[in-house]
Amino acid sequence: MARRAHLAAAALLAVLALVAGCASRNKPDPQPLEPLTPKIAASVAWQQRIDGVQFPLAIAVSRGMFTVAGDDGTVMALDAETGREVWRGSAGGKLSAGVGSDGRFAAVVTRESELVVLEQGQVKWRKALGSRVSTAPLVAGERVFVLGVDRSVQAFDAIDGRKLWVLQRPGEALTLAQSGVLSAFKNTLIVGQGPRMAGVDPTAGTVKWDVTVGSPRGANELERLADLVGPSVRNGDVICARSFQAAVGCVNAERGTLVWSKNVGGTDAVAGDAQLVIAGDASDRITGWKADSGDVVWTTDKLLYRTLSSPVSFNLSVVFGDENGTLHWLSRAAGEAQLRSTTDGSAITVQPAVSGNTMLVVTRKGGLFAFRQ
Repeated sequence: MARRAHLAAAALLAVLALVAGCASRNKPDPQPLEPLTPKIAASVAWQQRIDGVQFPLAIAVSRGMFTVAGDDGTVMALDAETGREVWRGSAGGKLSAGVGSDGRFAAVVTRESELVVLEQGQVKWRKALGSRVSTAPLVAGERVFVLGVDRSVQAFDAIDGRKLWVLQRPGEALTLAQSGVLSAFKNTLIVGQGPRMAGVDPTAGTVKWDVTVGSPRGANELERLADLVGPSVRNGDVICARSFQAAVGCVNAERGTLVWSKNVGGTDAVAGDAQLVIAGDASDRITGWKADSGDVVWTTDKLLYRTLSSPVSFNLSVVFGDENGTLHWLSRAAGEAQLRSTTDGSAITVQPAVSGNTMLVVTRKGGLFAFRQ
């Protein structure tokens, strides 16, 4: 059974790689960039560097620090204000997922499916997981939660690595080898289970509620993949996320009810705030929806086919990176182009992160660029 699961996962990765390759070859040329007179000012406050990033890195933000990691297993915490290295450690192997951190503990997963937890740069413990992982672990309440590609959830004691519980839910034959939804909401663990968002009791591993965000559609299993893509975005009691290829939607996590869902294609995570939820679709057409109703506020097709990253909301802007290492700053209110900034010329595939007045961008070559307005 384990071998069959392993082969299924390997087959899925091969199929997704083939589809991605075909999509890349068939993708139309990027929309030419229009001349732009900057409407805002932003500059690089500091720079750092890690090993290249070929895995789905999530930048952890906690206690005024950014925690990042590179392909080679290096994990590093940086002071968000100055870029000063607070600590550095190694997971002892190449990474498949990370980083999750609460400011004290940092957690990553190696390509050998080993969960590694560090404290102040020192490995505190490591555990074999038994399943592949593409989602950064969540560290919260002195626990470490891990979401597998097979949608299993495991919980560990952050102090000693003791396994607390496992939640295994049935699913479709194919699942998405991409970052999923795994976050905290008050005393509830929020987990993506295929196209459904589930609220889980973090102490017992039992499901409190689950809500369908996107409805799978298509002629075959690959086209019907509709897993929730992380990270999600929280505004008060509402958590919003993308359902791969299917929809963008928001769930009231206090009540366990769907607020709204809109059928829209796309593969990357959303950004948002109390007013807007913002995301690009499969063609990099960008839309802003009202956070409370899902009504369209604005849309722009000025960045079509530029292979945009997941966005981040930063001050009065929403910021996307592209495959050439360029940052595109758009007006959060209207979607108009405000500014373009350059990095090191390599693709930006990691969703930028914000701590206070600093936005951190990570490039595929491992360049770390902290911007301020």
